[in-house]
Amino acid sequence: MPFSPANLAQHILDGFDRYRQGFREITAGARGRFEQARWIEIQDASTARINLYEDCVGTTSAALEADPEARNILDVTCWPAIRLAYIELIAQRFDDELAETWFNSIFTSLHHHDQISDETMFVHSTRPPGRSPSRIPLTRGFISDGSLDNLARQVMDEHQFKAPWADYEGDCKMIVEHLQRGLPDWAQHDRGLTVELVQSVFYRNKGAYLVGRILSQNEQWPLVLPLIHKDNEGICVDTLITDESQVSIIFSFTRSYFMVDAPVPAELVAFLKQLLPGKHIAELYTAIGFYKQGKSEFYRALISHLATSEDRFMMAPGVRGMVMSVFTLPGFNTVFKIIKDKFAPSKNIDRATVIDRYRLVKRHDRVGRLADTQEFADFRFPRERFEPECLDELLEVAPSTVIDEGDVILVRHCWTERRMTPLNIYLENAGEEKTREALLDYGKAIKELAAANIFPGDMLLKNFGVTRHGRVVFYDYDEISYLTEVHFRHIPEAMYPEQEMASEPWYSVGPNDVFPEEFPVFLFADINHRRLFSKMHGELFDADYWIGLQERIKDGQVLDVFPYRRS
Repeated sequence: MPFSPANLAQHILDGFDRYRQGFREITAGARGRFEQARWIEIQDASTARINLYEDCVGTTSAALEADPEARNILDVTCWPAIRLAYIELIAQRFDDELAETWFNSIFTSLHHHDQISDETMFVHSTRPPGRSPSRIPLTRGFISDGSLDNLARQVMDEHQFKAPWADYEGDCKMIVEHLQRGLPDWAQHDRGLTVELVQSVFYRNKGAYLVGRILSQNEQWPLVLPLIHKDNEGICVDTLITDESQVSIIFSFTRSYFMVDAPVPAELVAFLKQLLPGKHIAELYTAIGFYKQGKSEFYRALISHLATSEDRFMMAPGVRGMVMSVFTLPGFNTVFKIIKDKFAPSKNIDRATVIDRYRLVKRHDRVGRLADTQEFADFRFPRERFEPECLDELLEVAPSTVIDEGDVILVRHCWTERRMTPLNIYLENAGEEKTREALLDYGKAIKELAAANIFPGDMLLKNFGVTRHGRVVFYDYDEISYLTEVHFRHIPEAMYPEQEMASEPWYSVGPNDVFPEEFPVFLFADINHRRLFSKMHGELFDADYWIGLQERIKDGQVLDVFPYRRS
């Protein structure tokens, strides 16, 4: 006898609970890894937690398909009743929005996307917008009582680790000095000046972060205290950040996900939204590790935008890609990337390789220099929402992915990514100072990617973008590889002048060979840009620089990359 809707709903929720338990266990281990400076394990744990979701969805779906009593799970007409039973099961949970997204994942793993509706799954959330708070303490407050030094000591004393403070007194002094520089005089002398911090510490890569806000007389400032663990010395406060734009960069879409205990995810996201009002809740869910929930919130924002606007899809500004075709909605800060059916002859890769490289980026440390992506299948858009030129181009270059169904255009597979200004276009319109800043950050981006064992491959300006904060980010992943897989070489000296004049190189070139001496001409058509970049980052043109980085990575060193300006 087939399971009842209530039994099937319970089986789906049991799978979610197993996922949540695994997620919490990996997250809970972050403190110990930081205290013991187990940097390689931190990277492995980050990847494992990302993989956990799909692994658990696959296990749960396979178990349902294999259970003879759950055979009605494949009948789509049964799902409205299963959904209603599931709503009852999750109504009192503190992570019910995540449970809804999990239900959607199970449904889409078992059924075609054209069977998606609000009757079969949660296209829109059923979570009440005005839900009562959980009463689980999220933050803790520290009151100055007129003394910034007392305030700093309260914060330090509350956050004790198994590793000692390297310089307790020095850190207290530094905190006070930053508060004096960052706060107006009236706030510094307010006896009720309060620091409110999330009780859970945020961990990512080699850092730990105390996150919260400063409150004084109806004013507030975001507050982040980054902690670092110096080998053989102990833990120290690296700096204090109260600037919203800098805090926003720490929570950027270009960085790996935080590990932070979140008993009530929606309440933590709501608190972060108060600190960073310019960020969409999709980004905030993603930043704390719930990237599937971020995907759900993104999709809901997209369908809301389409329902309440009239802008139309157009090709994204910039040089057309040889592998990907990119389009965008002017009023929606996102690009949509699809793989072309045929690549340019110079691209010696296939579709499967491109997909693997985009998924590699999802799981790797992005060090603030790789744009996060979300992968989607079977988007359906009204035909009228496309500019004719855009639709014609998409149908021409990717007819297996973009399907004309009359009034509806089906996009079988795509990635979404934050829209940025391509670096080559940015430089065309930048003044002298902005050009200098962009080229300086372009070199930093290449170096920080290399420190994270990433070689971009195609480092042309058009493959980098500039964010609203002026940071340079790489976003074209079809030639990306691990740095340690690349063979960096010096160009051999020619034996006689005729060799240098020949159209073909006089030396053998292997498939993974890279000659950094060729970078200046390859990267910069503008001679002034080339000269300026050479002064800033000339070491990038020397094979020995890259070989040295490779040796450090192979020795197991995890190099420091900081997501903020250091004092």
